[in-house]
Amino acid sequence: MGASRIDKRFAKTRAENRPAFVSFVMAGDPDPETADAILAGLPAAGADVIELGMPFSDPMADGVAVQLAGQRALAAGMSLEKTLAMVARFREGDDETPIVLMGYYNPIYIYGVEKFIADAVSSGVDGLIVVDLPAEEDDELCLPAIKAGLNFVRLTTPTTDAHRLPTVLNNASGFVYYVSMTGITGAEIKNRAAVGEAVNRIKSVTDLPVAVGFGIKSVEDAALIGRDADGVVVGSALVTAIEKSLENGRASLGTPQAVHNLVRALSQGAFSARVDATLALRERDKTGN
Repeated sequence: MGASRIDKRFAKTRAENRPAFVSFVMAGDPDPETADAILAGLPAAGADVIELGMPFSDPMADGVAVQLAGQRALAAGMSLEKTLAMVARFREGDDETPIVLMGYYNPIYIYGVEKFIADAVSSGVDGLIVVDLPAEEDDELCLPAIKAGLNFVRLTTPTTDAHRLPTVLNNASGFVYYVSMTGITGAEIKNRAAVGEAVNRIKSVTDLPVAVGFGIKSVEDAALIGRDADGVVVGSALVTAIEKSLENGRASLGTPQAVHNLVRALSQGAFSARVDATLALRERDKTGN
């Protein structure tokens, strides 16, 4: 398989000495039309890679904000088939920004694995993150997806030890997603230094970029995590921005802008991560402190 959109995008951000900004939104949230507008505007706002959630009724790894986003999408009639159609519409105007579908295996299984992979490729999907399908089940989806040209992004966590890590990384491609904490999306990162240490440990055993997600909510979070990580993933903060923009439970004229403004601010935090670190080192060298 040649270089994918994901490979090319991380090569670009690496050449620019900055982490990629990876944004997560839920397909169809809060309604299909508004979700299309949100998705279309993410690259211009600063998103290097887009994770698009596949709405599911029982999302075991998601916190309240992402659960509610999925519920809004499902209530608005979103389905896996419509999620793929959403990607196809996005591709009419953007053929460069990578899109990774993120979610759970049940909807894919019901859709039909072979049909799903074929439709995902034809729609313009670049990769998959399936959080409840372990490496021991690679024959189920991972290997057929890779054969078809899709990247299969693996999740690692603080509990993924040195013995387990090679198994997790064995068929990984695109990038590695490091979950910064044990628990669900939307919680607070308690030890940012430990995150940096974990990222460097993973990078010592793989050439794949390592992106960090879960708990990144502020410009400061994005800047600090971006010093070590190849990518900074933000999701709960963005779907919370959608929720706060709603009027009587429905999208307002300001809903897309609310998301894009937050992406713009957080991505700038990520982009400045290594610039600030470099300036600090230069200042230290000058003063000798």
